[in-house]
Amino acid sequence: MALDLSLLWDDSIDPAVEPRRILITRGEFIDTAREDRKVPWKIYYPTDDAGEPLPVVIWSHGLGGSRDGAGFISRFVSSHGYIVVHVQHRGTDSSLWEGQPGHPWDAIRRATIARETVLNRYRDIPFALDQLMVWAKDNPDIGARMDFSRIGMSGHSFGGGTTQIMAGQKLDEGDGLYDMREPRFTAGIVYSPVPSSIRTLASPVDGNDRAAIYRDIAIPLLMMSGTADESPIEGFGYETRMEVFELSGGPDQNMLMLNGGDHMVYNGSRGQLGDNPLREPHETIIKVASLAWWDAYLKGDRAAHDWVIGGGLARWMDDLGTLTHRP
Repeated sequence: MALDLSLLWDDSIDPAVEPRRILITRGEFIDTAREDRKVPWKIYYPTDDAGEPLPVVIWSHGLGGSRDGAGFISRFVSSHGYIVVHVQHRGTDSSLWEGQPGHPWDAIRRATIARETVLNRYRDIPFALDQLMVWAKDNPDIGARMDFSRIGMSGHSFGGGTTQIMAGQKLDEGDGLYDMREPRFTAGIVYSPVPSSIRTLASPVDGNDRAAIYRDIAIPLLMMSGTADESPIEGFGYETRMEVFELSGGPDQNMLMLNGGDHMVYNGSRGQLGDNPLREPHETIIKVASLAWWDAYLKGDRAAHDWVIGGGLARWMDDLGTLTHRP
């Protein structure tokens, strides 16, 4: 199904075109305070930007993933003037299945993940930000272009849950709720939101008390899911994911729902899922909506902002998706 490009907020944008050449560099940070924990990273950055400062977007992968996932999103966003940094989380990454017999998803389902392993995943983000600022000074050809006053947080599935935690969603320490919010983030995108008590360690309380988990989310979020977005590990569907949006107390919360959209469309791979005939238009929507969101909140583009929340995005998606906005 063709999407009408004349309905975009900027007529220079073509989802099939990356306007700037993208380069990639890889490395790893080592946290000596956490037993020399390695935090691999992968940076997408554009050429031909005359050296001007660019916003920085952090990406966190899903369970069993790596820094190499979701390249179709990051390449497109970066080509429009962003530096995108993928962070890999040891213990919840591809090490869960590498070298194991059978399909990776089967190995992931068999895995037991300790609480400390999950907490270390969350700690990776502020650590990576700290180290990235040091790295930027030592690598000025890229680092001098990183504008650390404009940082976005994003991720898919477990990485989406990581984004929620960085945005202010609460965790349960056993004697009450606490947070690991990272205040340096301006806005976030959550691909496949993760409800509390599902891999996020938040308190599995019932009823209105659940709102306490989400009410301190402090930054604007664009959440994306789909009507076929069933968790390949826990088995819950998009209806359960809606809790994050419905109970979030943050300003400017948005839910983009892809009709027929499944869990793996955000990662650019299929796993054990079969083909989805809507994959191509869904990927187009994901790329363009992501760019519009970052343009609105990291570049202050009013036209992009109004397009996302004022009905333009919904009209452009037509019957492929819906956008629900809550101020």
